[in-house]
Amino acid sequence: MNLDEKFAYMATGKPYADLDPKLVQARIRSTQMTQKLNRTADPEEKSMIFTQLVGSVGKTPVVEPNFRCEFGRNIHLGDSFYANYDCVMLDGAPITVGDNVLFGPKVGLYTSNHLFDPDERKAGGCVAKPITIGNRVWLAANVTVLPGVTIGDDVIVGAGSVVTQDVPSHVIAVGNPCHVLREITAADRTGFNGHDLSIQ
Repeated sequence: MNLDEKFAYMATGKPYADLDPKLVQARIRSTQMTQKLNRTADPEEKSMIFTQLVGSVGKTPVVEPNFRCEFGRNIHLGDSFYANYDCVMLDGAPITVGDNVLFGPKVGLYTSNHLFDPDERKAGGCVAKPITIGNRVWLAANVTVLPGVTIGDDVIVGAGSVVTQDVPSHVIAVGNPCHVLREITAADRTGFNGHDLSIQ
């Protein structure tokens, strides 16, 4: 089974061998590339490295150090993606992120999980389930997203939340486990339009 076939199999959610030599080599490549990414402050070089690292990415991504991912190739990002410091994405299964998404510091997306049986876990058994995040989502600081979760459009997830289940669009969700707090409504508008940069 080549690496493409391996990833296709992993995306089915069936148990896989985490210590497969092909996966180990893919992790080494990802580690080497993220180290290069995190060492440079040059925007053009960062963009080039990041584009080579991930499966696909839209326009104008900004990724602060220290960004880490397991493989990179299973990450697919829309336009205007921003990840603040110390973002981690474990992409054993696909991670798909929409446009205009903001990640606060220390956000973690984890598609993979070790098997529960201790002997199977010792043998390197894992399963992976995809994570999908919609457009215009803000994950605040220290948010953790677990395997198989889908987050809808325009969602805010509060700091420190652990997202274990799907979150519908247009809501604020918080807590551990994360739950819907309320809808985002017109009352949340302040009149800010991005053009008035004067200091009050």
